[in-house]
Amino acid sequence: MKLALISILAGSAAAFAPAPTARTSVAQNAALDDLKSIAEKSNPVLKFYDPLELSSTTIWGNSNDETIAFLRHSEIKHGRVAMAAFVGYIVQSNGIHWPFPIDFDGTPYPYAAGSPPEQWDALSDAAKWQIILFVGFLEWFSEAAGTHYMRGGVPGAFPKFSDHKVIPHPVPFNLFDPFGFSSGKSAEAKEKGLIKELNNGRLAMIGILGFISEQRVEGSVPLLKGLVSHYDGETMAPFG
Repeated sequence: MKLALISILAGSAAAFAPAPTARTSVAQNAALDDLKSIAEKSNPVLKFYDPLELSSTTIWGNSNDETIAFLRHSEIKHGRVAMAAFVGYIVQSNGIHWPFPIDFDGTPYPYAAGSPPEQWDALSDAAKWQIILFVGFLEWFSEAAGTHYMRGGVPGAFPKFSDHKVIPHPVPFNLFDPFGFSSGKSAEAKEKGLIKELNNGRLAMIGILGFISEQRVEGSVPLLKGLVSHYDGETMAPFG
């Protein structure tokens, strides 16, 4: 009863609140309009599909625009990681590795250990920590440098090392586009590239999860049955 009364009072108060201006409404819907436009371009058949209504929610006290920026950045980032993981999985599964040792003592890359998860298990803890800490640094730098994607920055844009003094020494190459191939591209070409990256990232997420799932539960991905070996370890335990 109290809840109903509060709801009625809140509704009554809202009726006397000043209506938002058209300019405010346009600003609040800008991120959602961009999201719908990207969705239609990336999948003209399915178009905008949001059954969980994530595009209308807010997180951690941020606005809806900022929440959409967070979700867009997350998808782009996960897609990039998945593309690297998918290609890396195929490369490692075929025994391709660097010709030089992995350690100063002459230890070779663990390509003979088996599948990619088994090769990870064969790495020393020191090697694993180097990889984890390097990825952690990249994550910290992307959040700390430049204009944050939730505060007016561009979702998916990785800051240039050369534009910031966070790193105490010069870095010859940037993580994104190290050779500057995209610097001269038009806005239209970059937009098309973003759509391709989104679609490739989505497929890569499905692909790498398919590899791991089939390794852990044989037959779970019929198309991969017999193509990947069974793995008895724990894929979610880096030091297991």
